[in-house]
Amino acid sequence: MADLTLPSARSPGNLRQLTIYLARDKLALCAALFLILLLVCVLFGPLLVGDIAGKLGLRQRNLAPFSLEQGFLYVLGADTLGRPILARLIVGAQNTLGIAAAAVIFSMATGGMLGLIAGYSERWYSHVILRLADVIMSFPSLLLALIVLYTLGPSMMNLVIVLAITRMPIFIRTARAEVLELRERMFVSAARSMGASSSRILFRHIAPLVLPTLGTIAAIDFATVILAESSLSFLGLGIQPPDFTWGAMVANGRGYLASAWWIAFWPGLAILLTTLSLNILASWARTVADPLQRWRLQSLRKASR
Repeated sequence: MADLTLPSARSPGNLRQLTIYLARDKLALCAALFLILLLVCVLFGPLLVGDIAGKLGLRQRNLAPFSLEQGFLYVLGADTLGRPILARLIVGAQNTLGIAAAAVIFSMATGGMLGLIAGYSERWYSHVILRLADVIMSFPSLLLALIVLYTLGPSMMNLVIVLAITRMPIFIRTARAEVLELRERMFVSAARSMGASSSRILFRHIAPLVLPTLGTIAAIDFATVILAESSLSFLGLGIQPPDFTWGAMVANGRGYLASAWWIAFWPGLAILLTTLSLNILASWARTVADPLQRWRLQSLRKASR
């Protein structure tokens, strides 16, 4: 399996080199800036507009966008209850990205652990882990999530667990493939000959080498989880009112597309730009990490001269 990890950014030289590569790819730079802005809004935005996002204003019902008469927060318009869409986008971003991040971290931790065990051990439980991954992959992920959430009931915890389980097989198979190759290397044989236990070899020597690849897969999978969460929220199986996500905002505006298109348009655009930026940045990361593809960034510098 090709190594998709970025060069280490611990030293100032490597960090500067990554910054240069990012500056040469204008599309990746725009994606990174958008994600940084989104992260700032997620961290600090709800502290400033949290109460305003749920405040009713019947005089501003279906207020058209680009009107500053009611204040800057109404620049994107208002929904059917007069709540400012910009404030709700900021608060909804925290819920959407928080659920996606929790699901990806949980699936990476659990799936990575199971993949390490399945790759290093040759006992019966390694085969059980693989068959479990095959069973999960045999179901369409969205259909499996719909069945589980309909049975257990929609809640934030159930949503995170369902999304994590549906994305777990990719981490299991990736970790197992990495371990199958690493366990045959000389440093593993040397540690085994010195009397190191299997758990020490697995978690002290092999796991640190597998973790960067899993991190890259998690970054790529983050966009997929956002789309899955938005789809479930659109169908009414996400977190329930008064909490909301971007997908729930799109669902609230679908009945007003002809008269108030902005209610569903802005959260849909936010989902589009976020997932697009994540995919662009992941593609840039693969290009930087692969020495055979890195010449493209160097050619961009020559073409700009």
